[in-house]
Amino acid sequence: MDPVIITGAGPVGLTLALALARQEVPCVVLDEGPGKDEPRPARTVVLRPEAVALVERLTGTPLTGLGSRWAGWRSVRRKQVIGEVEFGEAEPPPLHLAQHELTEVLRTALAREPLVRIAVDSRLDSVEQEKSGVTAHTRGPAGTWWRGSYLVGCDGPRSTVRKLQDIRFPGRTAVERYAVAALRTELPWEDQALLHRMPPWRTSGPSAGEVVARPLPDGVWRLDWLLPPGKDLVTPELLVNRVRETLAGWSEGAPPAYELLDTGVHTVHHRLARRWRVGRVLLAGDAAHLLGALGTQGLEEGLLDADNLAWKLAVAWHHGPHEALLDSYQAERRAAIAARLRAADQVLPLLRGGGGLRAYVPGSSRGHDTLLADGHLGRGALGAPGTYADSPLAPRDLAEAAEVGTPPGAPVTDVRVTAEDGTFVRLRDRLGRGALLVVLIAPGTGVWERKHWVTAGVMPRLAAAVTALPHRAELLVAESYPGAAAHSVLLVRPDGHLVTALNGVRPADLYAAAEATLGGPTPPADTPAEERGAGASAGSR
Repeated sequence: MDPVIITGAGPVGLTLALALARQEVPCVVLDEGPGKDEPRPARTVVLRPEAVALVERLTGTPLTGLGSRWAGWRSVRRKQVIGEVEFGEAEPPPLHLAQHELTEVLRTALAREPLVRIAVDSRLDSVEQEKSGVTAHTRGPAGTWWRGSYLVGCDGPRSTVRKLQDIRFPGRTAVERYAVAALRTELPWEDQALLHRMPPWRTSGPSAGEVVARPLPDGVWRLDWLLPPGKDLVTPELLVNRVRETLAGWSEGAPPAYELLDTGVHTVHHRLARRWRVGRVLLAGDAAHLLGALGTQGLEEGLLDADNLAWKLAVAWHHGPHEALLDSYQAERRAAIAARLRAADQVLPLLRGGGGLRAYVPGSSRGHDTLLADGHLGRGALGAPGTYADSPLAPRDLAEAAEVGTPPGAPVTDVRVTAEDGTFVRLRDRLGRGALLVVLIAPGTGVWERKHWVTAGVMPRLAAAVTALPHRAELLVAESYPGAAAHSVLLVRPDGHLVTALNGVRPADLYAAAEATLGGPTPPADTPAEERGAGASAGSR
């Protein structure tokens, strides 16, 4: 079968290629550049633990040495500390690293992957698709035709794939604008990120509003200053003045010595593609959505797109058309992004509205700072990752569904489990292999060798039920899981989202839940395309 064609060699496209290769799906990545990113210290990304685990699992490379894990977070208004967060086991810290470092880790891993080919200096200019596959043409020194089973556009905000498929990309332009600088210096707090609103050294004008400091390794910091609405030119002199003024204000005296490494202006747009799938052509990352106001992170959402799409494409590539499963990619991911954009639209007038009666409501400023912190820290409706509770893949009417600490559709908690070979591993380590995960909660198993309990109690019956599932599955055993009673059984998708929890071993319910996770019963190979739903997906724009 033909490989999957991925256009765009940024972090999202490279992550998708690795995720597909790990599930034995060959890929071709069309990179319109030379195959290496220019280092830009001021272009950074903040990743939460789930996204860090995804990249580390795919690349086999720890990211900690490349980025900074914050010790804490502080929200300050004028001179008063409004809120503080200390990161630890209860709330793991995010990881902050330069985007080119992330891309380099992904490229290095792909260089070792025989199932992935990266074609540099290859700019897409046409796409044709039919029932059996996709044909793409690239121009450049090695311009040629490429044949693929599917094509995924990970080619950024100006996506050629999106335009060729005539997909609308409505939204808001220039929602926020920031002046950005990366510099090496010493600040009064160590390894802590800071949100400073209304700093006392800027006393008037809309530009007085906000500055964010995020640490990087080796004494480097990224500073972002919120700019007033408009298109006023940000000159080098203005940026240097902002740097000196801000450092002097934080040091309460002369600014400390600093080395300016990189500067720029970051403009945030909010857009959402009307469709993410047209037949065998799909969109991911910035080609499908743009967000990032109020401290939220758009790139991380692109990585979650890749994680969601990879296992579904792998099922379709290995086992033939699964139209409902592929359609669920748009249903799940677009709904998650739309919810975050709606939350931002609701909060923006409160935080950037410029006063009014709300400015005189007691406690309103503290509430605003909390909302901003949610965006930066990945909390609440504004910043938390989406769940798929309303997914078309969610099983319905299970007789023995149970409640656990994770709601259906949400990412599972990373607990220690016993694998089928008797080794202890983390649950997240078993994700991304294309298999469903069935987790039995069995207190006490962690202190006994597997050979003593693998043939006892409910294990033989559960093992037989797992073997009979309509898709490859791995049986794992955990001593405990938050909110789960003994002998509960969890069904987990390959991307780590909980399908359901069951009260005990219920083979019929487990089979029904697994079948729903794959989009329902797979139609026979000779079923007409329009009855499988492919006609609707491929025909309309």
